[in-house]
Amino acid sequence: MFMSGYKKQSFYCNKERSSERYVNMDIYSILTLLGGFAFFMFGMNLMSGSLEKMWGGKLESLLKKTGSKKTRGLLLGGAITIALQSSSAVTVMLVGLVNSGVMNIAQSSTIVMGSNIGTTVTAWILALSGTQSDLPFLRVFRPELFYALPAILGMIITMITKSDRKKTVGSSLIGFSIIMTGMNMMTVSLNPLSQSGTFLKIIGILNNPFIAVLAGTLVTALVRSSAASVAGLQCLAANGMISFAMAIPTIMGQNIGTCIRALISSRDANKNAKRVSLIHLLFNLIGTIVFLTAYCLTNHYITSFFETMPITLFEIALAHTIFNVATAIILFPFSKQLEKLSGIILKEKSEDNENKDNYSFIDLRLLSTPSVAIRESNSKCKQMAKITQEMIFASFGLITKYEESVAKEIAKNEDIVDIYEDKLGSFLVKLATKEVSEADSQSVSRQLHSIVDFERIGDHAMNIMGLAQEMHTKKLHFSETAKDETNVLISALTEIINSTIEAYLTNNIALAKHIEPLEEAIDRLINDIKVQHLARLKSGECQIEPGFIMSDLLTNCERVSDHCSNIAIAIIETPQLSFDAHEYIIELKKNSNSDFQQDFEMFKKKYSISE
Repeated sequence: MFMSGYKKQSFYCNKERSSERYVNMDIYSILTLLGGFAFFMFGMNLMSGSLEKMWGGKLESLLKKTGSKKTRGLLLGGAITIALQSSSAVTVMLVGLVNSGVMNIAQSSTIVMGSNIGTTVTAWILALSGTQSDLPFLRVFRPELFYALPAILGMIITMITKSDRKKTVGSSLIGFSIIMTGMNMMTVSLNPLSQSGTFLKIIGILNNPFIAVLAGTLVTALVRSSAASVAGLQCLAANGMISFAMAIPTIMGQNIGTCIRALISSRDANKNAKRVSLIHLLFNLIGTIVFLTAYCLTNHYITSFFETMPITLFEIALAHTIFNVATAIILFPFSKQLEKLSGIILKEKSEDNENKDNYSFIDLRLLSTPSVAIRESNSKCKQMAKITQEMIFASFGLITKYEESVAKEIAKNEDIVDIYEDKLGSFLVKLATKEVSEADSQSVSRQLHSIVDFERIGDHAMNIMGLAQEMHTKKLHFSETAKDETNVLISALTEIINSTIEAYLTNNIALAKHIEPLEEAIDRLINDIKVQHLARLKSGECQIEPGFIMSDLLTNCERVSDHCSNIAIAIIETPQLSFDAHEYIIELKKNSNSDFQQDFEMFKKKYSISE
């Protein structure tokens, strides 16, 4: 009796320990699963960020080349999504470009369709990682090699190369290996969970196709990546935990879930930009309705096949591809109808019609793809440069012939330039915190330094306009000699402004190097004019009041040439990762640079005044 009681106690003790061991195993597996997912997401971010840096400004230029050709848009959408490894990132970028007025709704609709096809590539790569074959050409895809070799290669490239572009290639390879490591960790962690009755019950709810669609949508929206949710599905398949009946509706839901990020991003955009994200949702929603209906009808007749047949990694990739490609084939001819449907759902109000072209100056959503953001900000900087150029030339014209309409245009452009400087400054400061290539970093630095000088040139254009207005109102005139000297000065300023703007627009360092000697020659010319003007004042040849205006005009002209010099130095110095105008000029003169001296003598002779 005593012994039987002892044995009974021992049995229950062993049962409790066994239960505790299973609980610990489940906790360990879940932690490993979460760790693998963290690796996967980090690798995705590293690889997509590196690929985006490699593409650089090509992304924006490719998008702008879409034009009205739908097939080109479809292909570009797929290619850019492969480069960024995210269809939602492409849609967010399109929302930003449409909101900024760079692209229109017609151009973006087919790109959205192409992005859905491009996102299927990741599933195929992950499927290859599970390949087990004795064939020599497939052995490289074995999991232990599939993520080890790129990591080794990426590390070697990153360590031995000094090229920023090559380091980016190395980072993308390392990112890919981290993705595969995370995938392997998730797959391994799910193996013991496949023995857990509780976990299998949770997975079992996916047998209901409508719950499966909802689950796929919610999980993808939560992790903000269809690639990650599809990868999770493939990990379940690798452990034989899901069937066709569970996987196919879930894949449909995952395609809907990937639209959520763009929808949230577009909440404060204009109507056309919102319609881009809506078209993305409609594309996947219509595809899901069509194929889920077909699935449910088929499942009604061959239930046993779908519910009992386990699905493999390859079959998930294939199902994902078939869904996206088939949906694109069905809806591609109806892209205009999709646009109209989005317009019906998002009806324009009367105030929207009045402000139809009131696009965002430069959309903050573009910061999610820094290389595209840099190209857009650079485009705005170039617009600012051209407006400033027009302003200063218009103000010069008012000195000889005052026109009120021209003065009003200068004042209007001054407000525009101030907006450019304010908006671009804020945008570029945010952009400077992003991880970008060396060339893009230089571009940001050049833009930040230059917009301030463009804005100051605009201020001096306003000052010169004010001087011309004062002369016109008071009916004052310069002496003939002063007019001749002013014309020589304006000719010199015209050349330095034209050269500066051209050097900035084309990033021409060789041309920029001619600016400083011309600026020195202008300083010498202004000094000579001041001396001659003072002599005329003493002799009574010039009146006092026009003399004050002449003095102010010379001061403003000198400042304009100084700002041109600053812009030129920014163009020259930013590739050297430095910007110190004062130090640059000191070094230039200290070294007695022959090219500088020759240019200076040439400009001094070209723009001289006779006594």
